Amino acid sequence: MNRLIRAMLLIAVAALPGVSLAADAANGERLAKRWCAACHVVAADQKSGDAQVSPFSAIAKRPDFDAAQLALFLLLPHPKMPDMSLTRSEAADLAAYIVSQGQ
Repeated sequence: MNRLIRAMLLIAVAALPGVSLAADAANGERLAKRWCAACHVVAADQKSGDAQVSPFSAIAKRPDFDAAQLALFLLLPHPKMPDMSLTRSEAADLAAYIVSQGQ
């Protein structure tokens, strides 16, 4: 069942036209500062984050990084992360912002 849910979410995210191109990275930055900055370093000017989690810049530079996969990941519940209840659009925005941190 979990596989089916993941596949359906991947299809839904993939159906978004150009996830990283159509997404609003500025909104993603606002979401990152609200939801993610307590643990992740989300911007170059942030002093520190939790040493056990990757900064956004490192996540974006991973060789297997894919914005659509990240957006899907953000839509699924995670025990170690808060339930952000993101919309598909917000997940795409956050993924687009993370992409920008790797450039």
